[in-house]
Amino acid sequence: MHAPLRPTGRQPARSPGIGLSLRLALRDLRAGLRGFGVFIACLALGVMTIAAVASASRGLTEGLAREGRRILGGDASFSLIQREANPQELAFLSARGTVSAIATLRAMANAGEKGSALVEIKAVDGSYPSIGTLETTPHEALSGLLAARDGHYGAVADPILFGRLGLKPGDIVTVGTARIQLRAELVAEPDKIAAGVGFGPRLLISQEALRATGLIQPGSLVRWTYRLGLPATAATDADLKRLIADSGTQQPDAGWEIRSRDNAAPSFQRNLERFTQFLTLVGLTALLVGGVGVANAVRRFVAAKKLDFATMKAVGATGGRVVAIHLAEVMLVAAIGTAIGLVLGAAAPFGLGALLQSILPVPFEPTLAPAELAIAALYGLLTALVFAILPLGRAHDVPVSALFRDQVEPDPRRPRAIYLAICLLALAGLVGVALGFAYDRRIALIYIGAMLGVFVLLRGVSVGLMALARRLPRPRRPALRMALANSHRPGALTPSLVLSVGLGVSLLTALSFIDVSLTRQLTGALPDKAPGFFFLDIPSRDSARFDAFLAQERPGAAVERVPMMRGRILRVNDARAEDIKASEQSAWVLDGDRGITYAATVPQGSRITAGEWWPADYKGEPLVSFDAQNAEGIGLKIGDRLTVNVLGRSITARVANLRTIDWRSFGINFVMVFSPNTFAGAPHTDLATVTASPNGAGSTDAVLMRRLATEFPAVTAVRVKDALEAVNTIVQQLAMAIRGASGLAIAASLLVLGGALAAGQRARLYDAMILKTLGATRRFILSSYALEYAAIGFVAALFGVIAGAATGWGVVTKVMRIEFVSDPTGALLAATAAIGLTVLFGLVGTLRILSKAPASHLRNL
Repeated sequence: MHAPLRPTGRQPARSPGIGLSLRLALRDLRAGLRGFGVFIACLALGVMTIAAVASASRGLTEGLAREGRRILGGDASFSLIQREANPQELAFLSARGTVSAIATLRAMANAGEKGSALVEIKAVDGSYPSIGTLETTPHEALSGLLAARDGHYGAVADPILFGRLGLKPGDIVTVGTARIQLRAELVAEPDKIAAGVGFGPRLLISQEALRATGLIQPGSLVRWTYRLGLPATAATDADLKRLIADSGTQQPDAGWEIRSRDNAAPSFQRNLERFTQFLTLVGLTALLVGGVGVANAVRRFVAAKKLDFATMKAVGATGGRVVAIHLAEVMLVAAIGTAIGLVLGAAAPFGLGALLQSILPVPFEPTLAPAELAIAALYGLLTALVFAILPLGRAHDVPVSALFRDQVEPDPRRPRAIYLAICLLALAGLVGVALGFAYDRRIALIYIGAMLGVFVLLRGVSVGLMALARRLPRPRRPALRMALANSHRPGALTPSLVLSVGLGVSLLTALSFIDVSLTRQLTGALPDKAPGFFFLDIPSRDSARFDAFLAQERPGAAVERVPMMRGRILRVNDARAEDIKASEQSAWVLDGDRGITYAATVPQGSRITAGEWWPADYKGEPLVSFDAQNAEGIGLKIGDRLTVNVLGRSITARVANLRTIDWRSFGINFVMVFSPNTFAGAPHTDLATVTASPNGAGSTDAVLMRRLATEFPAVTAVRVKDALEAVNTIVQQLAMAIRGASGLAIAASLLVLGGALAAGQRARLYDAMILKTLGATRRFILSSYALEYAAIGFVAALFGVIAGAATGWGVVTKVMRIEFVSDPTGALLAATAAIGLTVLFGLVGTLRILSKAPASHLRNL
């Protein structure tokens, strides 16, 4: 009998964990990164774009926060429109710190026979600049440059004004009724960004000179801004918040717009955040397009590793272990590509710092942004996981015999549910990151839906194309027959090529349509009935004389004139304006003061959509008509009460109707139009437009502006074309940045295309060797492959043009809300280039294959 077995005291062997998979993955990587070039480049491009945009945005944001006092001119600013602060308001501010004041307005600078030009006047007091440095050429004390000498006040002017009117320092211009001597060129002003975008060059004068011009009239559109510098003993953030709170309780009817050093340029900050989001989405597009390259590279990696997979499974490794080892290897490579992208993205703001500082009107200091870089890294790693897990997971359940046989008969089985779940979780994480860090989640959601839709549709196109190829009759021409068979054979390049070409063309097409529509909107022909001029600050007492002047200068022209004031929305019902959560498209209505008017009839270019217009002789409670689109954005409806501060008075009106407005006509229209009795007797100026008669009779624009400056020195003329050119300059600068970022997405598309063709080279190698052995000529093989690549490229490009046009239309009409211009030139060029590159890249790879001797490869079959 055998003695009973005794326990040895050993614990059961533990299943190898993640550590083993990682060690084996690192050991496998010792052989190098061959085959992962496109993989790394695709990830690095996308991550670099996102990291660079985020880092540059952080540098700008920190610059705004750090230089907030300099940009604002103090710790806080209190702005009033059409009136100066009264003694009580000034006493409130003076009791809390040092107060300085500036006045800003638009006016005309008349240089006699040399012409006249619209200028942005800034009238300063003796303490300007209280913070920062004003740079002029020649460099002199500002007090001396602006002082009155020999009967003329002095001014510092933007060099653009000198160039536009052919002036030089020492020349005289007339502003209003005062003669101003231009004594220096303005190089830099510390608070330039606080004033926002202007339509004319800056003219810096003293407040004494402003009063001498006669431009300050009841109702004139002059903005008075009072900058408050807190004492050092009471300058904390808590003190600043207390000041702002006290201003609302102790001066409730002031109606001033308040900014603090923490929010010195809110409009610029919002635009920066929107632009950052857009460029980030472009970078994410490059990353997702590169994801197709990742998937192609992983498929190529799996094909090259099949012998290793089979060997590992033959010696007892489970399918899960095989997948885990090689997933770890792929993610390590992804980490390398991500790290390269992070380094390049973090370095980009430092390399482009000088360029950005010369373009942007804000302080920019490059900085490392760890949080933003971490988000970019998360984008890269999640994208790699989404596109890599399914090709790797396919090898889990395939038996050893099938892995060896897979070279000639690919296994049709799908990955296990666990790998589909991992892919979906990673995709959900990617979507969550894109939404979580988006400035406008609506736009981010639209973008995500569009990208998912494009991927699904492109996959459907490839499946449909392969199904159609199977059902088509076999052509009699051998090269065509072979090309048709190759497009639907097992392991065909069709899905990869359709994805890479379709994505690239759709992106290029969408950008082309957006660019053309935006450019045409700004630089194209104006509407037939668009006015040629806007005239501001027409004294109401001179309105009849002004109409007669225009009738003489532009006989037969259509003149429209309406009263105009400025007002700031304080409350909607019982909710304060600053507490209302408006949509991104309508938030501007609640930010600062808006132009308002009153009218007895519905304004031209408006159509009532809800409610009714008041009678012409209405005498009841104040009523207001509101733009329907913006009413929806701020939650305003018929019957609600709107409180507006106008000229220091708070007026509450009931919303009587909503109307749609055709802003593209460039005619006079306002978000808010009040019933005439609301402002009975209130001081105001008029706003007028003039639209030339069909025969174009009358004086030229230059003569009109010169005579206007003489007859009505207080009136400001804005030529519509000049205003559009000013806006177009800014848009073109933004467009250059968009095209640069989009170029990276296009580069990713080219990498993906090359990677897709490289991934299929192994199968093509054996096909070519067998065909050469059977007597096929090089010309026959090349022509069959060229036909295949051209056919697939054509179908993918056609879909890309359709999808890109649809995307461009959606962005232009729904997001930008401008007219869509269907100019197909850019789309056709993109499609032609895509087809040509597909054929070119494919044939280059084929030529390399055909240059090799068959024997060395056939013995390995």
